[in-house]
Amino acid sequence: MNPLSTRPTLFEVANASMRAIVLSEDDIPCLQEFFVANPAYFLDVYGEPPRANEAYEEFHDLPPAEMTYTRRMHIGFVNDANELEGIAGVLSDFLAAGVWHIGLYVVATSLHGSGVARSIHAALEAWMKHEGAQWVRLGVVAGNARAERFWERSGYIDMRTREGVEMGKRINTVRVMVKPLCGGALASYLERVPRDRPG
Repeated sequence: MNPLSTRPTLFEVANASMRAIVLSEDDIPCLQEFFVANPAYFLDVYGEPPRANEAYEEFHDLPPAEMTYTRRMHIGFVNDANELEGIAGVLSDFLAAGVWHIGLYVVATSLHGSGVARSIHAALEAWMKHEGAQWVRLGVVAGNARAERFWERSGYIDMRTREGVEMGKRINTVRVMVKPLCGGALASYLERVPRDRPG
């Protein structure tokens, strides 16, 4: 039996015939298979394919101790056959209450350009807001044009850039972006998260 078929549904993804589930360490082999089958993100960001232990590291690579959060989840998106088609790493109340962070966000390469990534993000955003998110934060690698366009079109706003970020075989510049979910002003966000002030 596919182990993902037994995971309870966290929320449904409209227009995509998918459901979201919370992945556990038992699902690391499934996640590793997904990474290997969909290496584009790793090639674009790290300059190399996913490592043999990529999924394990994704589960065990924690933020620095000073970067507080309340929950850390790996949310998988599975189709009607319970095949993994996407993954989002999410931190709740990251750095400040009401600020959520999307870390890794990968959708199967075969679905690129289909609108599925947008449907998944819309469902994820609605769920995060329901769970108490007022702001969503993320980092996108400058020069990863497809990802940059996606997040810009999804309503995310540049806050600052981080230069010289070592990621795999590359030294990247990362655009830190934020989206308000409840109409809050950027000044209010920066009061909560002063580390994201430009410059």
